[in-house]
Amino acid sequence: MDAFDVAEVPETRQPGESWDLVHAAQQGDMAAFGRLYDRYVDVVYRYVLFRVGDRELAEDVTSETFLRALRRIGTVSYQGRDVGAWFVTIARNLVLDHVKSSRFRLEVITAEVESRRVEAGPEHEVLTKVTAEALLGCVEQLGDDQRECIVLRFLQGLSVAETAQIMERNEGAVKALQHRAVRRLAQLLPSELR
Repeated sequence: MDAFDVAEVPETRQPGESWDLVHAAQQGDMAAFGRLYDRYVDVVYRYVLFRVGDRELAEDVTSETFLRALRRIGTVSYQGRDVGAWFVTIARNLVLDHVKSSRFRLEVITAEVESRRVEAGPEHEVLTKVTAEALLGCVEQLGDDQRECIVLRFLQGLSVAETAQIMERNEGAVKALQHRAVRRLAQLLPSELR
């Protein structure tokens, strides 16, 4: 078994089908790996983009993620969960390597969060933008672990178990980290937005 464990990724609801594709890819079926790529590329790209804040770099890291996955496809085995977290874990390790090698500051990109807004009147739009910008500014002030926890839990929508798997911690540690991060965000938010 590779150092990468697997967890369920919410965007994929048919883990059995994904594992069928993994097994086919392990037998040399490159079309099966292509279907895995199509299924998980957006999940991996969004994760990386939230971590690095640069679209070009996110594309490069996403490509490298799938290249490494292809090289290591024979090492992954089914453990009752979706293979998507294996891809995210590879991406996470690449991002951490990048951060260590270039001392790159992790940031959450404002435009991606703003794209999640619901259409409303101009007043609501302005308030939403101001609130999102303030919140993202506060998220950027968190420590690396707290920021990663918030990104995984709330921006990526992963469960505590999935977040724990990716962060290589137990669920209790992730819950405590999330609690501290949310409390810190509450302190950092301007009083008019609390």
